[in-house]
Amino acid sequence: MAPDGNAGNAGKRSPSIAIIGGGFAGLAMGYYLKQSGIESFTVFEKAQDLGGVWRENTYPGAACDVPSHLYSFSFERHYPWSCRYGKQSEILDYARHVAKKYELRAHFRFGKEVTGAEYDAQRGLWRVGFTDGETVEAEILVSGVGQLHRPAYPDLPGLQHFTGTAFHSARWDHGYDFRDKTIAVIGTGASAVQFVPELAKRVQQLHLFQRSPGWCIPKFDRAFNAFERWLLNNVPGVYDLDRGRIFWLIEFLASSMISRGLLSRLADGTLKLLSRVLMRVQVKDPALRRKLTPDFPVGCKRTLLSNDWLRALSRPNVDVVTDAIAEITADGIRTADGAVRKVDAIVYGTGFAASQFLAPMDLKGSQGQSLRELWRDGAEAYLGVSVTGFPNFFMLYGPNTNLGAGSIIYMLETQASYIAQCARLLQAQGLRSMEVRGEVQRDFNAELQQRNRGTTYESGCHSWYIGPDGRNTNNWVGYMNEYGRRLRTPVLEHYTLVSAAQPLAA
Repeated sequence: MAPDGNAGNAGKRSPSIAIIGGGFAGLAMGYYLKQSGIESFTVFEKAQDLGGVWRENTYPGAACDVPSHLYSFSFERHYPWSCRYGKQSEILDYARHVAKKYELRAHFRFGKEVTGAEYDAQRGLWRVGFTDGETVEAEILVSGVGQLHRPAYPDLPGLQHFTGTAFHSARWDHGYDFRDKTIAVIGTGASAVQFVPELAKRVQQLHLFQRSPGWCIPKFDRAFNAFERWLLNNVPGVYDLDRGRIFWLIEFLASSMISRGLLSRLADGTLKLLSRVLMRVQVKDPALRRKLTPDFPVGCKRTLLSNDWLRALSRPNVDVVTDAIAEITADGIRTADGAVRKVDAIVYGTGFAASQFLAPMDLKGSQGQSLRELWRDGAEAYLGVSVTGFPNFFMLYGPNTNLGAGSIIYMLETQASYIAQCARLLQAQGLRSMEVRGEVQRDFNAELQQRNRGTTYESGCHSWYIGPDGRNTNNWVGYMNEYGRRLRTPVLEHYTLVSAAQPLAA
């Protein structure tokens, strides 16, 4: 079966398109396809609702660390956000609003988890398989599964022997009563920064196990007041001005991570000053302050935004543990110094398997090659969007398209617009397929790695930006506006184009 169309017929009708994932990537892709006049697409979502990471992460305090006026689609920017930074439930409502307003939900099929896909070179079709045994065929396959959807658990001895309650922050147990409990939190990343302050108010004792601290800066968040709401609702251009202000401020701060020179030093100094002032104000204990002070450059791992994190770690019922974990026991955690801390529950704030792109799915290309095997030592693509050997396959939020500072919504829109243009080219020129040239992909990734040496992403700390081979496989190495320029229009010379009139592969 083909999604919304008969994929077996060539010609200039709209190509059939299968999109994997119903988060912001799937919404962006659907919108730009419709804008291109293409309605023959289906979004396959493994869950029973859309929303992606904002549907799955419901832990206490879950919110965005990019201001709402930039963490929103450019085509739906005038939304009545209650605060400068959106909370999880409000962002999920926004996603549902976009799906309804632009009539995207009719293109969704829920409860459809993809196991893998294979390109049939003889027929010029992608065959997509699902956990329920169904298969569908499509001329174009688009992955919108993102990088932050598969929880990562630490590889610790005895993990399976713990007899108390244990769960990952992305699989929050809302039925567990934390009152008067002693709990352990493993991990000090962007999720823990949000839920630890909430838990610290409820529990009797919280042991926070920290491998390395992060740079934490204030989050200038608050509700919009009545006057601001009136301006936003009644004065044309206010939303756009604020969006532009946020965009260019973040581009300035990003220079501390991706460039050198005066601007970079100024941005780096600004971030460090904000972090040190916050530390001085909220952490009075010099010993604790030393534990929480990073020894790596800003941006080497994700910068944390919070007004409550450092204050929570200074509470008398919170213990920051920097000794390495030696073992999980039946009733607690033993550290390398021999100390055992007995706990009722363990919460893993250990992030996601971000460098395992597309897993657990596997894709087979035009010669039967496995994308999982090709990416075993680190993923790479052209512009983070297409891969040589995999015709008519495109990605949103692919390798090297995450941001150390910026809005992933901007990146997703840029990619979705680019891919929609490719789909239109296939239609308008009567093409069976387009595939990025191998030398183009190699040259692009050589450029990435050369430029990466000038960033803080490979400056020595442990972070999820780095793949199995030690390369930065996740983050874009330039500014958002540069990425937008490079994906404004597909360069046809970078692709091998196959006409629908050519004989099919033998």
